[in-house]
Amino acid sequence: MMKGMVFAERYKLEEFIGQGGMSLVYRAVDIRTGHSVAVKILKSEYNSDKEFLERFQREAQAASLMSHHNIVNLLDVGVEGEYRYLVLEYVSGNTLKDIIRQRGRLNAATAIQVSVRILSALQHAHDNGIIHRDIKPQNVLIHSDGHVKVADFGIARMTNAFTISKGDTVVGSVHYSSPEQATGSVVEATSDIYSAGVVMYEMLTGRVPFVGDTPVSVAMQHINDVPPHIHEFAPETPPAVVAVVMKALAKAPVDRYQSAREMADALLRAKEGKVDPDAAVLTAQTYSPPAAPPVKKNDIPPQPRSHSGGRSSKRMSRKKLRTIIATVSISAALLALLVLGVIGIYTNVLNSTVAPDVVGMTREEGMAQAKRMGLNWQEKGLNHATIPAGQVIDQLPEAEADMRKGDSLLVTVSLGPQSNAMPSVTGMNYEEATTSLQGLGFSIVLIRTTSTEPLGRVLAQNPQAGGSYAIGQSVELTISGGSTLVPDVAGKTLDEATALLKDSSLTMAEPQYQEVLDAQQVGKVMAQEPIAGTLVVMDAPVTLTIAKAAKQFKAETLVELTAADHDRELLVVLMENGGEAEQYRSMYAAGQSGPMIIPVSSDQSGPMICRIYLDGKIFAEIEVNLQ
Repeated sequence: MMKGMVFAERYKLEEFIGQGGMSLVYRAVDIRTGHSVAVKILKSEYNSDKEFLERFQREAQAASLMSHHNIVNLLDVGVEGEYRYLVLEYVSGNTLKDIIRQRGRLNAATAIQVSVRILSALQHAHDNGIIHRDIKPQNVLIHSDGHVKVADFGIARMTNAFTISKGDTVVGSVHYSSPEQATGSVVEATSDIYSAGVVMYEMLTGRVPFVGDTPVSVAMQHINDVPPHIHEFAPETPPAVVAVVMKALAKAPVDRYQSAREMADALLRAKEGKVDPDAAVLTAQTYSPPAAPPVKKNDIPPQPRSHSGGRSSKRMSRKKLRTIIATVSISAALLALLVLGVIGIYTNVLNSTVAPDVVGMTREEGMAQAKRMGLNWQEKGLNHATIPAGQVIDQLPEAEADMRKGDSLLVTVSLGPQSNAMPSVTGMNYEEATTSLQGLGFSIVLIRTTSTEPLGRVLAQNPQAGGSYAIGQSVELTISGGSTLVPDVAGKTLDEATALLKDSSLTMAEPQYQEVLDAQQVGKVMAQEPIAGTLVVMDAPVTLTIAKAAKQFKAETLVELTAADHDRELLVVLMENGGEAEQYRSMYAAGQSGPMIIPVSSDQSGPMICRIYLDGKIFAEIEVNLQ
């Protein structure tokens, strides 16, 4: 495993916590801040797989567009050697799937709370043009403090993409797939609504609505079958809640809720016992109640017989007395229940409230919002490198949680960046300085320069010692790269030149080749950069131009470059023997334009296709005649 590796000189992998189909996930420590993060690493065997690379990139792109308290937020993205990785918010807790397995099923109130938060995350994603397409309990994380986080946008689809090809109709897990996913149709936001309905069905019943021996059989049930009634497994579930779930599970997208917000509002009304009329109609159509059994003659209860006589009058008097006593007792009980009911209504309704969403507000705005909801304000301060002082960073309980008036809303308010005096690291060696600065939360910008000072010694720093700094800012260190003279390797063979450079503590960059007619020059150094006698830092790269035999047949091709706003790489190849033979490669600066004549050569004569690439994409194909 990769435990102990450090990515971007910042994220140290501490613990392997899981893997998916295409990635490994580690808990890591951000060396700058000391906080735990999750590092998601694409498995190395997929580095050359276009489909998996696109999926990994799609997750990064989708996550970068969103920032929401119910979504696992993206913190960083990068490449470390052969590893592509995402740095995500670390959630300490269990998946919703784990919780369902542990508890069997959840009560309706808890299922509503979790679902409302999933839907809040989905609404944010949909508002940003992103459809998740793989909503399932395994992708819903429950933090140890109760926060709900939706994760894994690996197969998310941006709705503003130009096309969705047949090969791109990736579906989510089959037990949670919508009918349109199962048929390979284009999915909209209502597909996520269906999957959220399946997740809520599982929370309420402890099982998914459809099971089968094969994924295909499960998919066909999503398309054609009605799920078992929730009351078969959870008879205590309020009918209003059942109606909302069934509307979300409608086969036709047009019959479902048309937005996550609409479904969340319906759930909150169902929590209060208010039935969604449209959902109730749909549920009634889906589940027809059984007909009442016919009444048989023998089932009619016998009628009481009448008696006469003196003893009967006494019995009637005693019966009347018992009736009066019972009536008084029942009336008293009803009065007591009425009083208790009024108290219950006051306690549960008039005295109830919900936690407002104050994250992102200023301290004053948040306090006013809490006061309006009848809550007390309790805060703690925390230094933050990017959030301005006085802005709310976090809250407990989270937004929309049930509370009672008079309860306390605990919030974390930013104190702004922590400011301290910059330490002095000048004169230290590079390793000591880096350890010291990274321990204080700095990132390092390194500049190497030639010097007679020992290799690796810090010569200067910016900001200078004594100045103020903020946690997380960069420090520029100028260190001694030592010094050495570039030897003269012109006329040497490649092996001889490599040995001379190594003796001078230099490295050889990727060599360049140039065709020559003189066979005696082939394999020898024709030029070098930097030139001989230049004073450079130790280990500096030296680029050599090596002579190679000219090919017999030649031609020229004309390339017309137009101006661009960025640097570009130009590559020219000849199509030889079913492959590409590189002829020319160079970088061109932004704004550079005009015609270029580029020579090409081959050991074969006659017409050939010359292919021209710009930044790795085909720019033109030209036929040339080699003579």
